[in-house]
Amino acid sequence: MRESVQAEVMMSFLVSEELSFRIPVELRYDARDPYAIRLTFHLPGDAPVTWAFGRELLLDGINKPCGDGDVRIAPTDPEELSDVHIRLQVGGDRALFRASAAPLVAFLDRTDRLVPLGQERNSGDFEDHLDEALSKILTESQQQNEQNAG
Repeated sequence: MRESVQAEVMMSFLVSEELSFRIPVELRYDARDPYAIRLTFHLPGDAPVTWAFGRELLLDGINKPCGDGDVRIAPTDPEELSDVHIRLQVGGDRALFRASAAPLVAFLDRTDRLVPLGQERNSGDFEDHLDEALSKILTESQQQNEQNAG
């Protein structure tokens, strides 16, 4: 069974109202992390930058403004399915990208065929990875508490 879905789309990096340029962005979805998608932005002259956020956030953002905090996604025109703005923020630094909705929808459709929305908990060994991660966190927390008490 296929474990991941990948695509490359061109997005406009909107530097200002007067300046924008097109960059390739890799989209990746992995069934082992069924709730998240990863976007890797290839900015000229910089190392690639990868952002991970909820698959559902991208899906919802194509149709209506959503997200708070570091990632916000909204259609450029809520009346029609055309382009989407993706705003990423770290501290005071912001980056705004514009992408055509069609390739994003096609990518999301492929992720849905791999792991249907709402079925993420049933995806392969996600529960095992979750249990393993929680166990590790609890063990580390317990060790920390023992060190602080001793």
